Order: sequence, then structure tokens, then C-alpha cells
Amino acid sequence: MTAYETVSERIANGTAVAAVIGLGYVGLPRVQLLCRAGYSVLGFDVDTAKIARLKRGESYIAHIDASWIAGAVISGQFTPTTEFQRLAVADCISICVPTPLSQNREPDIRFVRTAAEAVARYLRPGQLVLLESTTYPGTTTEVLLPLLSDHGFRVGEDFFLAFSPEREDPGNVRFASGDVPKIVGGVTPQCTQLAQAYCGKLFSSIVTVSSPEAAELAKLLENIFRSVNIALVNELKMLCGKMNLDVWEIIEAAATKPFGFMPFYPGPGLGGHCIPVDPFYLSWKAREYGFSTRFIELSGEINTLMPQYVVERIFEALNERGKTVKDARILLLGAAYKKNVDDLRESPSLDVMGLLIAK
Repeated sequence: MTAYETVSERIANGTAVAAVIGLGYVGLPRVQLLCRAGYSVLGFDVDTAKIARLKRGESYIAHIDASWIAGAVISGQFTPTTEFQRLAVADCISICVPTPLSQNREPDIRFVRTAAEAVARYLRPGQLVLLESTTYPGTTTEVLLPLLSDHGFRVGEDFFLAFSPEREDPGNVRFASGDVPKIVGGVTPQCTQLAQAYCGKLFSSIVTVSSPEAAELAKLLENIFRSVNIALVNELKMLCGKMNLDVWEIIEAAATKPFGFMPFYPGPGLGGHCIPVDPFYLSWKAREYGFSTRFIELSGEINTLMPQYVVERIFEALNERGKTVKDARILLLGAAYKKNVDDLRESPSLDVMGLLIAK
């Protein structure tokens, strides 16, 4: 049997061993879906504290229920580990590591590269590798493919590589992870077919695209769309303040139009690991082509200014009541970037807090 036929058969008959690298806000939900689909799962992380908690049947993420973990670990279906040499026994490998920005707001893909190097070290014929971390178009073919091909393995024949972006929305009870369509773009048609078969056991529908680059850009577009529209409504909020108009009333009125409008709502800024970060992956890549992504840059500027705007409005409210900032006691409700999650990354609440403390 060829490598393609071997892994295809294992996916089809349910004997494929799955692996997930990175057991955070994306990786741990992916493990849960894999276990639910009947896969035997290896979970890899460099954080020994996380691995120890999982082995005790505990969840370290507030919105992820721990009830399934103990049973999966005790039965042997789920094995949390820091021993990356065990990647050699996996048939299908998902990379779900963070992709932050550097201090210069440029892509920092060191975690992706480190994970890919670990996969390359133990790569064998008949393995499917999926990159699920959000990143700039070209990462799969420009970074992962050379690393995985380094030992003479041929993509589409010996091993299979695709990009399939995560679409997690922590704390959202309306959409379960498996109900959100899954995008897949393989390096070759064979790669796409295997990724489609593998993910098809986890997700209600699969959307295939022509290439990893198309899948990478589709994911960025989703978050850029939100970033730009949030910036628009945040700018409108500031204008409404000057015009003595109620922005909430205006949005509710506009939202009654049954077509051509989607309501977004103002807030203290952007938070989480996606919307404040992902658009700049594309603006950075666009510079390689001599192209300026003005909407992305402008929306980033507006959303970054929102914590300062909130603090200024607090000062105005105190002044209206005859209070000074130094004499005021201020209560902040909510430290995470959204309700019902424990994720503090990029939270505008922390910026508001820091600005107030500085005053």
C-alpha cells in the first residue's frame, strides 16, 4: 500500500492515531472533538504544569468542562505528554500553537517553527500534518514544507500537509466547535483529500479551497472584517459623544434593516489573541508586495486608542460630580477580553487599569 492509501484507510476505519501540539484555547478543544469522534489522541505541550493537570483529569481553561478529561485519560484514549518523540506513532498531527506579534507588530512564528521542527524530527511516511494556528499566507508552504521535506520525503506522496484554520470562539454557547464549518487547503490534491477525510469526522461540514495560502487568507479575512467594523463603530461612538447622540439607539435602529447591514457594538478596545493580532499578519505580508493595507492600519489605530478614550470619559464623569482623579475610588468589572472566559491576552481592561493607575 502507498503512504496515501495507508493513512486514508486508518482514517476511514477509525484506527488513526491523532496528535495535537499545543494544548491551549485551540488545542484542548481540538482534543475534546477528537476524543468524541473516537480517535486515540496524543496531546503535546511544553508546559509541564498543564500536562500534570490533564493527567489528574483537570481543566485549566474556565469554559472547558473537565468532565470528559479524566475518563479519556484513564481509558487511555487521551495521553497528555511532553515527550515529542511519541509524534512518530501519530498518523494525523495538528499544530495548534500561539502566533503572537513581536514588539514591532510583526509576525512571531517561533512557536510554529519549533513545533514543525519537532514534527520533522520524527516524521515518517504516511503522516498527515495540519497547521491550525492563524498565520500569514505562505507560512505552510514557505516554513513548514521545507522543514518537513528536509529528509527527502515528498509532499503528497510520503507525507501530507495542509492548512486548516481554527475557528474557536471561547465562551460562545450558540455554536459548538464541531458545528462551525472547517476550511481546508492542502499543498496537493491528495493532501486536501486526506485533511478533508480526517476533519470530516470532527466537523459538520468541510469547505475545501485551492491552496494553503487561500485558507490562510480566508482566516485572516474573517478577523480583519471584525476588526474594521469594530473600529468603525468605535469611531462612531466617539462622534456620537460629541454630537450628544446615543450610539446604542442608532445601532438598534440601523439593525432593523433586514439586508445589507450587520450590527457591531462599541467597546473599550480589542482583546483576545485573534482580532488585535491577526490583521497585522496580513499587513506585514502585504508589504512584501509593495502594498499598503490602509484599512487594517487605520482600524488598528482607532481600536488601540479606545482605552484612552474610556479613561478620558471617566475623568469627565468625575469632574461632572466634583471629584478629582486622585481622590476617586474606581471599580473595574471584568478583566478578561470578553465575558465568560478567563483569557487576559490583549485585554483592553488591563490598558484602562494601567492608565488609571498612572493617574
